[in-house]
Amino acid sequence: KSWSQAGYIKAFRFAAEAHKGQVFPGTDLPYIMHISFVSMEIIACLDIEKEHDGDLAVQCALLHDVIEDTQITYQEIERVFGSKAAQGVLALTKSASLPKEQVMRDSLERIRQQPQEIWMVKMADRIANLGPPPHFWKQEKIEQYRKEAVEIHRSLYTASDYLSQRLLNKIDEYKMYLV
Repeated sequence: KSWSQAGYIKAFRFAAEAHKGQVFPGTDLPYIMHISFVSMEIIACLDIEKEHDGDLAVQCALLHDVIEDTQITYQEIERVFGSKAAQGVLALTKSASLPKEQVMRDSLERIRQQPQEIWMVKMADRIANLGPPPHFWKQEKIEQYRKEAVEIHRSLYTASDYLSQRLLNKIDEYKMYLV
């Protein structure tokens, strides 16, 4: 196995603490549920594609939103998990300083400069997010979210055949939310 349970537990505990009190948008479920779903996608992939650095992929899956959504800093992740994980999480963090229409392109460019395990986390994140959209999303937002998923796939699909196919299937299923 290419990932360790100790590394998983350390990162899961860190993420649970960082995201404590946060809920998944449009629900009353704790945000850590989303983090768990993303890491589950990665673990399922690693079970089939054993050539990846599983510890890096699993830890970044669990930590992917801590810089973006909490008070945790790059330096803190680097201190606890090392520079490779910290750089991966930073690449997965959307830039708040850019205009909205540039955010995804910038994000994908920065992710593509990282090891493919980081690409895998981005695909797993979108797979986990392609469930029923929050009830308050307008049709235009739902269409845009699906278009972004197509863009993510087009940019990152070569990192993992398994996650590429999972993402394509989820994009196809997501059509049911379009009127």
